[in-house]
Amino acid sequence: MKKDNILWITTIICFLPLILSFGVYDKLPEVVPIHFNYAGVPNNYVPKAVGAFGMPVLMAIINIFIHFKLNNDPKKMNSPSALKYLGKWSAPIISVVLVPVTLFIALGYKIPIQIITSVVVGVIIVAVGNYLPKCKQNYTVGIRLPWTLNSEMNWNKTHHMAGYLWIFGGICMIILGCMQMKSALLTLIILLAIVVIPCGYSYWIYKKGV
Repeated sequence: MKKDNILWITTIICFLPLILSFGVYDKLPEVVPIHFNYAGVPNNYVPKAVGAFGMPVLMAIINIFIHFKLNNDPKKMNSPSALKYLGKWSAPIISVVLVPVTLFIALGYKIPIQIITSVVVGVIIVAVGNYLPKCKQNYTVGIRLPWTLNSEMNWNKTHHMAGYLWIFGGICMIILGCMQMKSALLTLIILLAIVVIPCGYSYWIYKKGV
């Protein structure tokens, strides 16, 4: 599939929730939730016009920006195709899943948003972790630090270790969601670990002069 076709298809998919928005707009309350705490309780709201129509438009803009970044990376050939496709499909997937869920919650439906979010994020982390070791040096995808970009060996070692760590962290996120464990602390620890540990490991390799 040509990259221009993928951009058009993914952008159209980002707009698909607008069909639901038009259908339920008159039934929506004046404000709709767009953010929830880890217990699934809304803690941030926007006018219903923004929630119903603005969010799909925002996801479409984000989608176009992601495509632009990935397609114009000078070293784009070094990124695994699967990882680039994952990046290009992330915005439309989020749009068609989370926008309708948000609208249904605004309509009074009891939907466990925290479980859905934890499982979706966990699956994405596992998928990314699976391809990190196959990701070669580039300026868009991966753990882009001064030390990884300066040394191919540092890049490879860091991404090899990070791949296993992200898969483990993603599985933990999925388990948290499936077991309905509403622990913001555990989620924060997992997310911090998969980000901070690879960065620290990369710096340690750099300081050792490996």
